[in-house]
Amino acid sequence: MSPLSILRGRLASRYPLAAVLAGLLVAGLALTGCAVPPADRSGGPLLACATINPWGSILSELAGPRVRTVSIIDNPATDPHDYEPTPADARLIARAAVFVENGVGYDSWAARAVRADPEPHRQLVDVGRVTGTPDGGNPHRWYSPSNVQTVAAAITAALQRADPANSDYYARRRQQFLTVGLAGYHQLIDQLRQRYPGVPVGASESIVAPLVTALGLNLVTPSSFLRAVSEGTEPSTADKRRIDSQLANHRLTVYLLNSQNAVPDVAEQAAAARRAGIPVVTVTETLAPAGASFASWQVDQLRRLSEALASARSAR
Repeated sequence: MSPLSILRGRLASRYPLAAVLAGLLVAGLALTGCAVPPADRSGGPLLACATINPWGSILSELAGPRVRTVSIIDNPATDPHDYEPTPADARLIARAAVFVENGVGYDSWAARAVRADPEPHRQLVDVGRVTGTPDGGNPHRWYSPSNVQTVAAAITAALQRADPANSDYYARRRQQFLTVGLAGYHQLIDQLRQRYPGVPVGASESIVAPLVTALGLNLVTPSSFLRAVSEGTEPSTADKRRIDSQLANHRLTVYLLNSQNAVPDVAEQAAAARRAGIPVVTVTETLAPAGASFASWQVDQLRRLSEALASARSAR
């Protein structure tokens, strides 16, 4: 029950006229859509949160100092697939004026929390819906450069709805983020796409598939293997044999390893790649090291990939 509803109930027993006025106030807010976001009712700063820190970092860049931003999963050692939310997480989501969830089954616990507390004033950004990713699709949308821009626009729009008096401020923050904050990120993507078109690479799971596509590289690892590792199911024997053959016969140039999900099959492949002299580039699902921004994290990974590709090319 909202604070205004509680107030109206208390007034009804003592001051009937005041109760009527309170009721009119509630109705007026509902009709005009000018309801105050949850975090503003206490007079504190606007609160916005995201389930994982790739989106949380972007949210922070777009919101700036006017908004308090929080990422629920903010530890590189945490596997988001296995995360169990706490009561504090539920309270955080309930209070947030803007909430960013990844969707596509990646953080289904967040969707349940939202359904359990359907706050009408909360501005929800569901990344899967915003990017048009179907159920069962690759949920790692923060590894897609085009999706990052799409989600940034959706987050900005949510912030503007939550805090309309500062709409221009959020528009400026988005422009700054896209043109300055992500400048090095886009520069490296363009360079890699121009230098290594069609170069075959392997990967431990589907996390990097959107980025590999954007870079114009050729991901030769069977998609069924990538999906199985990502979803925590057993890869087929045929897929594992195919990858073993690719490694033994140097049919890929670089192997991309998600260090946050190095299951035994993946660990064996990474070891085989190193024995074969194939560079192994580690990537993570969440920001690393601790305290990194989305841009610095991605730039670091892209630089290491660029160095590995250059090293492999010079060795041939």
